[in-house]
Amino acid sequence: MIISNALAYLKHLLPSLLQKCSSSKDLKSLHATILKNNYHHECFIINQFLAACSRLHQIDHAFFAFTQIAEPNVFVYNAMMGCFINCSSAVDALQLFVEMPKLEHQPTCHTFSHLIKACTHIPAIGFGEGVHGQVRKNGLVCHLILQTGLIDFYCIVHRIEDSRKVFDEMIVKDAFSWNTMIFGYTLLGDLNAACKMFDEMPERNTVSWNAMLAGYARSGDVESATSLFKQVPCKNLISWTTMISCYSQNRLFNEALETFRAMKAAGINPDKVTMATVISACAHLGALEIGRRMYRQTVLNGFAIDVYMGSALIDMYAKCGSIEKSLVIFFKLENKNLFCWNSVIDGLAMHGRPKDAFYMLSKMIENREKPNGVTFVSILSACNHSGLVEEGRRMFHRMVEFHSIAPEMEHYSCMVDLLARAGLLQEAHDLIQKMVFVPNSVIWGALLSGCKIHGNMEVGQIAMERLTALDPSKSSSYMLLVDMYAKQNRWTEVAAVRGKMNEMGVQKMSSGCSWIEMDGVVHEFAATDTSHPSSEEILLLLFELFGHMKHASFIPDIF
Repeated sequence: MIISNALAYLKHLLPSLLQKCSSSKDLKSLHATILKNNYHHECFIINQFLAACSRLHQIDHAFFAFTQIAEPNVFVYNAMMGCFINCSSAVDALQLFVEMPKLEHQPTCHTFSHLIKACTHIPAIGFGEGVHGQVRKNGLVCHLILQTGLIDFYCIVHRIEDSRKVFDEMIVKDAFSWNTMIFGYTLLGDLNAACKMFDEMPERNTVSWNAMLAGYARSGDVESATSLFKQVPCKNLISWTTMISCYSQNRLFNEALETFRAMKAAGINPDKVTMATVISACAHLGALEIGRRMYRQTVLNGFAIDVYMGSALIDMYAKCGSIEKSLVIFFKLENKNLFCWNSVIDGLAMHGRPKDAFYMLSKMIENREKPNGVTFVSILSACNHSGLVEEGRRMFHRMVEFHSIAPEMEHYSCMVDLLARAGLLQEAHDLIQKMVFVPNSVIWGALLSGCKIHGNMEVGQIAMERLTALDPSKSSSYMLLVDMYAKQNRWTEVAAVRGKMNEMGVQKMSSGCSWIEMDGVVHEFAATDTSHPSSEEILLLLFELFGHMKHASFIPDIF
């Protein structure tokens, strides 16, 4: 009697223990208890066990338990399908559904909800359409969760008209369904439709504002994103992170840091995504001290240095001049993905260490991480910075022949610049002629720069003609040609080019911008900009330095 009561109590207690289970060790212990007491045929207990497996991503334990139950009911099937989806095995979830009719199980709304999620994750268009048909057949077409899931599915597979059709058929629409539709429009870049729907919403929530904010950020419309961000009534972590990311992706790195500071002042604590984005902004600004503070804050907040944070730190230390620290971070990472390898190779390339970059490429391949186009842009840049023509040719050939990577504009730009700087101007021009797409101004500019270095007016004229055809108002191209003529004392041609510039209204422009970090503050300087509070002192010091340079017989290049 006592044993019987104890077993009954254990059976009653197991579901609660499974719901509270938070480690794989405890899960295995509970599974052993289930097997020992012959509860592995109890559908309710196995249902709870599968839910725990799903939460802890223990798919093997889940599937083993599922196969042990003699007659799983539809709820057990649903739990197993949910576990497959949560553990990134959406195909297995669909296969499980195919087996259900054979066992004469009637699907529930939860079954279809899992199926729609699985079709969205794969994505499986045909299967998803079939599930939609089954939803109609089973009279569940007015079920709010299923309708919202179908809207999301059709958005993901770029069938926005079908999404809108499902949305318009809904009798009851909640904020989630409105937000899903807005997200779908922003995902496809139709911001006008998204904005119209946003304005028509009966009641907006923070998710609605964030969906629109992400849409503007994704499209690069910084002005609209900034304007909308100021109007968000209750900014959460996602709102702030989206705006920081928007600024960073559009090279407004100072604005990204300022927004981060404002977020902290508003009492919002960052997560790993925020920190990785801010560290990336520090990398582009060369703000080493701020970047170090961000790194310390990351550690203090207990964030694990995963592949995303790791690649951001590697890039930040490399761009801020501390390649050794960058390498320390790289070698400390337990797991390394493509971004980590690319970041460290690019760092070595920009620090003029081509041999180390080549070594990292070989180790990358050794570790079965397949290089991509970005990897070889860094490798070719390493060759370019060090003038390694033969190695550059070899790497370019290896990229195409051994790794089946089609050369893009950046690869050709690196090769043309490498060859042109080495004086191989005809070879550089021949390579441009072989390109399968129209060369841009960067490539022709690289060739023209090479012609300037080596005084080749013949090829230089060709490059100049192509450049002015692409962008007739770009002053830098004309100034390169002026410089070439001036170095050969061909003053008549100098005057002719300057006359043409005046005739076309081309003015010498300098859009250069630089940053310097002092005491944790980043100061930004642009050409002809006098907005900095210390501009007068800086200009006086520059004039003084220029005087010392003249005294040392330094003659600046005035063309």
